[in-house]
Amino acid sequence: MKSIINYFIKYHVAVNVIIIAFLLFGTLGLRSLKSSYFPLTESHIVQISAIYPGASPGEIEEGVILKIEDNLKGLRGVERVTSISRENSGSITVEVEEDLDINFMLLEVKNAVDRVPSYPTGMEPLVVSKREPIRSTINFALTAINTSLLDLKKIGRQVENDLRALPGISQINVSGYPDEEIEIAVNENKLLAYGLSFSQVAQAVAKTNIIVTGGRVKTNAEEFLIRANNKFYYADELSNIEVLSLNDGTQILLKDVAEVQDRFSETPNRSYLEDEVLINISVSSTNSEDVISSAETIRNYIQEFNQTNENIKLEVLNDASITLTERTELLAKNIFQGMLLVLLFLSIFLNSRMAFWVAFGLPVSFLGMFIFAPILGLTINVLSTFGMIIVIGILVDDAIVIAENIYQHYEKGKSPYRAAIDGVLEVLPPVVSAIITTILAFSLFLFLDGRIGEFFGELSVVVMLTLFISLIEALIILPAHLAHSKALLKNRKEPKNLVSLAFSKLREVNKLGDRFMKSMRDNIYEPFLKFSLNNRFLVISIFICTLLLTFGSFGGGIIRTAFFPSIASDRISIDLVMPNGTNERITDSIISHIEKSSKIVNKEFSDKYLKDTGNILFVNTIKTLGNGASRANLTINLLPGEQRPDIIRSSMVSSRIAELVGPLIGVESVVYGSGSNFGGKPVSVSLLSNNIKELKKAKTELKEALNTNALLKDIEDNDPAGIKEITLELKENAYSLGLDLQYIMSRVRAGFFGVQAQRFQRGQDEIRVWVRYKKEDRSSITQLEDMKIDLPNGNLVALKEVATYSIKRGDVSINHLDGRREIQVSADLKNAEESSATDIMTDIRSNIMPSIQEKYTSVSASYEGQNREAFKLINSLSGAGIPILILIYITIAFAFRSFSQPILLFLLIPVSLVGVAWGHWIHNFSVSIISLLGVIALVGIMVNDGLVFIGKFNINIKDGYKFKESLILAGRSRFRAIFLTSATTVAGLTPLLLEKSRQAQWLKPMAITVSYGIAFATILTLILLPIFISLNNQAKVIFKWLVSGYFPTQESVERAMIEKEEEEKMAVTEKSKNT
Repeated sequence: MKSIINYFIKYHVAVNVIIIAFLLFGTLGLRSLKSSYFPLTESHIVQISAIYPGASPGEIEEGVILKIEDNLKGLRGVERVTSISRENSGSITVEVEEDLDINFMLLEVKNAVDRVPSYPTGMEPLVVSKREPIRSTINFALTAINTSLLDLKKIGRQVENDLRALPGISQINVSGYPDEEIEIAVNENKLLAYGLSFSQVAQAVAKTNIIVTGGRVKTNAEEFLIRANNKFYYADELSNIEVLSLNDGTQILLKDVAEVQDRFSETPNRSYLEDEVLINISVSSTNSEDVISSAETIRNYIQEFNQTNENIKLEVLNDASITLTERTELLAKNIFQGMLLVLLFLSIFLNSRMAFWVAFGLPVSFLGMFIFAPILGLTINVLSTFGMIIVIGILVDDAIVIAENIYQHYEKGKSPYRAAIDGVLEVLPPVVSAIITTILAFSLFLFLDGRIGEFFGELSVVVMLTLFISLIEALIILPAHLAHSKALLKNRKEPKNLVSLAFSKLREVNKLGDRFMKSMRDNIYEPFLKFSLNNRFLVISIFICTLLLTFGSFGGGIIRTAFFPSIASDRISIDLVMPNGTNERITDSIISHIEKSSKIVNKEFSDKYLKDTGNILFVNTIKTLGNGASRANLTINLLPGEQRPDIIRSSMVSSRIAELVGPLIGVESVVYGSGSNFGGKPVSVSLLSNNIKELKKAKTELKEALNTNALLKDIEDNDPAGIKEITLELKENAYSLGLDLQYIMSRVRAGFFGVQAQRFQRGQDEIRVWVRYKKEDRSSITQLEDMKIDLPNGNLVALKEVATYSIKRGDVSINHLDGRREIQVSADLKNAEESSATDIMTDIRSNIMPSIQEKYTSVSASYEGQNREAFKLINSLSGAGIPILILIYITIAFAFRSFSQPILLFLLIPVSLVGVAWGHWIHNFSVSIISLLGVIALVGIMVNDGLVFIGKFNINIKDGYKFKESLILAGRSRFRAIFLTSATTVAGLTPLLLEKSRQAQWLKPMAITVSYGIAFATILTLILLPIFISLNNQAKVIFKWLVSGYFPTQESVERAMIEKEEEEKMAVTEKSKNT
């Protein structure tokens, strides 16, 4: 290593060549990076979808779900299996362990599905697929004046086709309308008059409406294909199909017995933008597509489309690229401000030219990182940018220590060349060890499970890569620049140009900083260090008391805790769920009432907070009815956070809307969503049992308990009351007439649900042809009672003559978790800044659930949402954390060749949590999982200062100083370096700590942890670490006395002195051999 350092110091042109290479290739790497809001992640989900028209949730569960779940049991690599059975469909979600290949597991799941021997007749083929990770790019609405929904849909399809032709765009979804279908609405009297059944009508359509090849005719001259082409795609064409030919030759056409029409299905699914019907077009990006460039392409298309069409308009509803650009610009601004603050600190407390060369390592390190970033699949996103903010202050730590040490050697009278070499080599072990320990600490992020591990893994790669480049810069580039610069010249000439003049002015500031630093060291630090060494147990007691006080503050609720911080949002989503079976007009009236209240809130807030800006708070409001008549949604897009006052939070707006709307009678649930909860709901409990009665009773009691908690809102479950079901039972006379339940239900199903005659592709739509009664003939129970059932002898009988019925509510859906029936109850916090999700979950786990489970013994609980994410994270942290700590210990022990000194550094870690906890209290933040990630980063950073201190202490011992004097001299010598490394780390994070923008809030807990933790750790390193070293020395002395029987000197038991004595013995032995 010495020869490499020597080479680059001697031939500094080689250093400039490396810098030019970094500049060129780093710029190319930066330009090739893609953009995304969050890091790109691979899918770990396999989805199984089943379509079974006309089936109830119970039929789906018994006929499909249970069979597949049984085959999935014991499948290696499956983390958990969840399922949901609904009317007409069901789905199974298979979560795969993260370290397994998803494509291999997809094949395994397909094999398990294929092993099921049979599925119900009439079920469509199962679809087994990997859930592809996609990210929302841009969402826009298509509206038109005096245009029907059908025509609007056709225009939307054309827009979709235009977008697919554009480069870099593949994931497009067009919505806002029900499925198209052809309905053959038969007249019951006409059917009966001609003796036709629904099945006969359906078969007539299926047999006639065909296109089929019948082979080939080969003549001597040429070849012909035989084909029947009688395919019709629209209702008016199908109406002329012959369904019956009478004996007299009369043809009965389809239009003679039914009304045939093209129409939308009866399932409501419509969206409105300010009372205008719209088609919603959303574009998403895959991992291979760039969000910003894709959005820009689409915006250009929208602009061109609106210019060429008068009555048709495309309006952007939500553009993720704008949010991404604003967030990255915000963080980039924080990076720039952090770099300026770091440079300012360096300029004040270091030689001005030396400060310049130390700060020069920042762009060099980042450029070096950008060279390798594209190769490792990194993107420009919120987390990678945040990683750059964290690493700013850490980057210059090793450079400060090396530069400071080179300057100290220069002040001893050495030449710049010799001072550079000796200065680097002296601190090489602690500096390299410091970087390795920091890299090891951040590498732990790569082993974390869950979404946190996926997201923050990229942050750790950015930090580790940049630190590695900074080490190369500090060991090779920095010494060469210092050796050949004016930083190590004492007798400087008068400034001849503006640059020299600027540096001369900075030197005046530097002198003030130097005097301030020496004053702090000589008048404050050194006397207090001496006092601490003389009163060790008093000082330790003070630190222990602060630690106990901190733990007590957690228990007393002074310092709050949470699983994850809430992510600020520019969108409010209000979800309305009515009892199943509610008429769509009633659902529409209630969501419209909420919409009117939201408009009042919009005017109220705009007048109060945005009066002089010319803006209004709501950018747009989208009302959606569906899927289903009992569901509706109101989405409100607010002004971006950067364009509205900080006081206006989405939670504040949604709470005001809820207050204005007031209680809603007859509503199943209404959720005023105002943001995103990372990892799911903060309060979420899954109740599991195969005893349905106990499960539903347990759900009711749990919801009642949560409703009494004033800190919670939006309490809901996934088991709403089902639609009212008419259950038919046969009378005794039905059997004597030759009827059975299956026969009757087939007739009822044909009339009221329909018989699917055909399905075919019409353009981009799959069209189903249904044969059933007209809507007017199946809109009352009386019509069901009067339905005519044909008997085997040809006679007719009314349904009410052979069957009775009862009405009760059924199931909307049936949920499973790992093969057991599940009902999930969840809630959100009314005010995340004043309440703690962890405390609420602890109360549920300790007080509420035990009493419920004692009453309903078959019920067990699984804690989901953020609790599950936190459990996965902590579980993986405990698994990977211990090996990482052992590696850090080995690194330090190897550097200092001591078993006890690394332990002394580790003892500082729990005490540093005092600064972390009270930093959160100062900024009014809850200590969360994100804070825990900051502690991981803090461990690697705070060890660095301790390494520098211990390294100098060992050198002093070797140089012959007394033990206590060695400690004090180490503190004096490394005071500036330790103070500066901590100050620059905090300075790099200060802009983010002071950032008021809501979009930066969820990242701040990690920044608070690192900055306040390292600030407090500086005190620990300078005061508590010397005390630990002193106590460790005393323990060694006593142990030596117990073993040998005499008291050794304090210096003789230190590892540095033992090594020195061994080296001297070896030298004497070697000399005696030579003589």
